[in-house]
Amino acid sequence: MSAVHVAARRASLTRAGALSVCALGLVWAGHALAAEPEHAGRQVFEKWCAPCHAAGPDHPGTTALEALYKGARPAALEQRTDLTPPVVKQFVRKGVSVMPFFRKTEISDAELDALAAFLTRPER
Repeated sequence: MSAVHVAARRASLTRAGALSVCALGLVWAGHALAAEPEHAGRQVFEKWCAPCHAAGPDHPGTTALEALYKGARPAALEQRTDLTPPVVKQFVRKGVSVMPFFRKTEISDAELDALAAFLTRPER
């Protein structure tokens, strides 16, 4: 085998290896999202929801829900037990009052599914 053929074969194997690693990474990322929906949902919550809806006085969404519910139900979303996935998805995609809606380019459908699963998980 000539040096040119050896170099071409190495380049081909290197590209194939890089593609395999890239494909494996994509499969792993999808697997991680499916395998750890609570972790993925918590990440979405922390990024997009917690600034307004976490527990505590400095969160305007929580403050607004405290005024709305007057103690009848928890105001912090993580403490709620009455949320359902369709309700979570409706509020995220449509917004309500001063809460904005979130586009699929901001929160993907997969991320929204993970968020809904996180906020409606039975173990709290």
